Amino acid sequence: MARRRKGRPVNGVILIDKHQGESSNHIVQQVKRLYKAQKAGHTGALDPLATGMLPVCLGEATKFSQYLLDADKTYEVVAKLGERTDTSDADGEIIERNSVNVSLEQIEEALEQFRGEIQQTPSIYSALKYQGKPLYYYARSGIEVPRPTRTINVYNIEILALEGDELSLQVHCSKGTYIRTIVDDLGQVLSCGAHVKVLRRTSIASFVGLPMQTTESLRELALQNGCNEEEFSWLDEQLLPMDIQVQSLAEIELNDEQVKKFQHGMALNIATMSRTLTSGDSVRVYRSSECAQANDRQTRSFLGIATVVGSDILQPKRLVV
Repeated sequence: MARRRKGRPVNGVILIDKHQGESSNHIVQQVKRLYKAQKAGHTGALDPLATGMLPVCLGEATKFSQYLLDADKTYEVVAKLGERTDTSDADGEIIERNSVNVSLEQIEEALEQFRGEIQQTPSIYSALKYQGKPLYYYARSGIEVPRPTRTINVYNIEILALEGDELSLQVHCSKGTYIRTIVDDLGQVLSCGAHVKVLRRTSIASFVGLPMQTTESLRELALQNGCNEEEFSWLDEQLLPMDIQVQSLAEIELNDEQVKKFQHGMALNIATMSRTLTSGDSVRVYRSSECAQANDRQTRSFLGIATVVGSDILQPKRLVV
């Protein structure tokens, strides 16, 4: 017999404003305890040095976290010019010092080679895995391992300010981009060296301008409103719906008969639906609004993600239980 999960079957996404020095996993565990949730996870770790947006998924929402992991992200970074460190950030040891004598025009010219589709080799102090262990494990052990160069896309990189030897930038980039590496490489191009002093993630995909909570503010909210084993409404009201992670996907609605088949993992023929879909597309799937009303539902319900096969077959991929 399957072991019963401990905690509440609560589902949704909470946007946490991460503090500097905190690990992403520690934040996830704090949120999980506050919500007494059965399951929790994040959508891509931030370095301990970094601050800003860290979506934490609870319950069934964890099934769709990959879509935010793969999403575009925006960062604001302060680069310290004239100093290069072994980790490319302020947590590392300084390995090179140089005088700084660069203008805004020179920086703008140098940045041009970091825009668009570029090749990037991750820092040896990154969490990227090699043979099951993060690269920083090998770096701290003094072991050289290969670091594969990969293609990333920097959609925009903009100068916000240059004050003395501190350069502030805003970077909008694809998944897998290491801001530390961009800053280190920029320092080399400018012949003065550079490392990340401050890094803040300001948005992920369409999560722009949405309210964020700190773990402290959530804890205070729970205390103020007497959240206990039975009463979690004040905390639950802070959650975003789980399908907010997949808003970039096309959507499709099913009737009651189709819903039953979909929830049992059965492929559906959608040839009669007036919708243009391409083979291989992922779509978000809902119970139709008409069915929701007939069943006295306030809103239609999110059922999961499916893949279009050929031109008229819908194959379930991730289901909401």
